[in-house]
Amino acid sequence: MGCGVVGATIAYELSKVPDLEITVVDAQPTPVQADLQECPTATGAALGVLMGAISKKEKGRNLRMRLFGIQYYNDVVPELEALTGRSIPFNREGILMLQFSDDLEVWKRLIEVRRKQDLTLEIWDQDRLQSEFPFLDRATAAIYSPCDRQINPVALTQALIEGAKLRGVNFQFGTKVLGRQGNQLQTSQGILESDYLVISAGVGTSGIETSINIRPVLGQAIQVRLAKPLGDRPFPVITGDDVHLVSIGNSEYWIGATVEFPTEAGEVLPPDRAMFDQVMRQAIEFCPSLKDAEPIRTWFGLRPRPQGRPAPIIEELEPNVLLATGHYRNGVLLAPATAAHVRAKILQIDLAEL
Repeated sequence: MGCGVVGATIAYELSKVPDLEITVVDAQPTPVQADLQECPTATGAALGVLMGAISKKEKGRNLRMRLFGIQYYNDVVPELEALTGRSIPFNREGILMLQFSDDLEVWKRLIEVRRKQDLTLEIWDQDRLQSEFPFLDRATAAIYSPCDRQINPVALTQALIEGAKLRGVNFQFGTKVLGRQGNQLQTSQGILESDYLVISAGVGTSGIETSINIRPVLGQAIQVRLAKPLGDRPFPVITGDDVHLVSIGNSEYWIGATVEFPTEAGEVLPPDRAMFDQVMRQAIEFCPSLKDAEPIRTWFGLRPRPQGRPAPIIEELEPNVLLATGHYRNGVLLAPATAAHVRAKILQIDLAEL
């Protein structure tokens, strides 16, 4: 139930298991699209920035899930492209996190932690930063993570769906879930029986499982075009003060994203122009060339944020009913580990390393 990037990854991984018959239902009329603004989704809103080593989490399950996800995409993107014939834009140049103060002690400690984990982080001083990327401004230093990644979430999800279809998975888009009793779903297309039910419906989870409180957090982003590229070679995702600049080729870039919380009652407010403008101002501050950028499109989506508990929610709700939802801002990054957990639960395999 649910076919954003998390549901699609689960379906694709389960499609590799012999003797499983898999049906995926989703209320959206089509698989996720880049410009489907009347049905904003978390996957459609995402920029696909995959922060693993550069995350400040030093250890624990969340870090393991992050690193698992990055390695998964390193391996599976070529597999998916060969299987489906689709191209999946995948930036392997890493992530460059700009610093705007001289206090780097936290990063020096993390670099040592990562070294012991066989992961690389580098501190770039201002001279190195200007030498590599002269179009940047204001930053006094940067942290570079060569092993982190960025992936196009829509292209990825569409390829996962196509790959799962080729392996026999049945997708029912435009199918609304009206109710649930045990493993049985009542849908707009009739009753669906199952041995296992996996709920990966994001913000739609609360509408079916009222005991699970997941609130929508809106995010806005923009795609822009410059008269000429910022650089003459591929470069990493550049992030400063939680604003991301993602090169997508042809002198075009993604910039985002806002974080806009709902009301206390859970009501989603319209996209806030002031917050959007603030994100653009921050991006222009560290990359002044963006002030001359031509807007191509803007978009927004709703991220699923669990209330009163950490994201994501991956657990058994009741016998043979599994929750795999509430990934908030890390659905793309954590989808592979989530799928591994679901697969292990269904096959009754110990997955202690995750």
